Amino acid sequence: MRKILKIGTRGSKLALIQTQLVADALRQAQPSLEIETVVITTQGDQNMSPIPLDTVGKAWFTAEIDHSLRHHQIDLAVHSLKDLPLELEPGLAMTVVLPRADPRDVLVSRSGLLSEIPPHAVIGTDSARRRTQLLHLRPDLQVRSLRGNVQTRLRKLAAGDYYAVVLAAAGLVRLDLEAEITEFLDPKRFVPAPGQGALAAETRANDRELQELLARIQDQGSVITTAAERAFSAAVGGNCQLPVGCYAQLDGATVQIRAVIADLSPGSQPCFDSATGPVADAANTATALATRMLESCHINFPKAGSHAA
Repeated sequence: MRKILKIGTRGSKLALIQTQLVADALRQAQPSLEIETVVITTQGDQNMSPIPLDTVGKAWFTAEIDHSLRHHQIDLAVHSLKDLPLELEPGLAMTVVLPRADPRDVLVSRSGLLSEIPPHAVIGTDSARRRTQLLHLRPDLQVRSLRGNVQTRLRKLAAGDYYAVVLAAAGLVRLDLEAEITEFLDPKRFVPAPGQGALAAETRANDRELQELLARIQDQGSVITTAAERAFSAAVGGNCQLPVGCYAQLDGATVQIRAVIADLSPGSQPCFDSATGPVADAANTATALATRMLESCHINFPKAGSHAA
């Protein structure tokens, strides 16, 4: 039985908290386990240029960690699932662990709900998905780039650089900053990123012992809903540079899926749709929804290698 486990993670406070959550759950599952945290700096942590993060590829935040995993410098990596590419590096495998945190986006503003923010106010986000949905609800707003960890973004808000910012609820809750939230955005009108709020543990594919241990801290509901969301993202080309949102909820024996896709053409409008199906067929329901939306929404796919703004 494994005695020592090296877990790789990014170095932000949120990443370290999320890694600690997984480490604590693993220690409960195997009390004799000794765990060491290894902080790894990724390209996404180093490069703070104002490029929408949706458009540069999720590997910006995972490539260096994957390299350490493949070369046995670490045994396990903990990621926010929404940051993990749909296609993993060869030889790596993923397990969704722990019950999913609140998947919604939230508004943090100087005052007022999204509907109450003054006309032409500056809103901060570096997500094309959030930008598209913000302008759909409030076309008068000015949406400007905002990079950095959660604390950095809140400091820029407090400094007056922005009237409001949009963040993930899960991050604020895990950082014990829930009191900062002005408004939880309704996922039916403001669709979260696929996998938002969920944690993923990445291992070497041939490490069966560790995968069996991780299976003991899985949350099956979170596995089903996030698999459906990632299936939707894959079906619409989710590793390409498009704003994509998808949110799946379990309701007894059925799954309810809400999704949004858009292109980055000036003046284009996001396309929303939803579907319901049996839990046992959740991923296929999501894929069928994606197919229907691609046929009806007339999305203009960006050229490979472009960084649309």
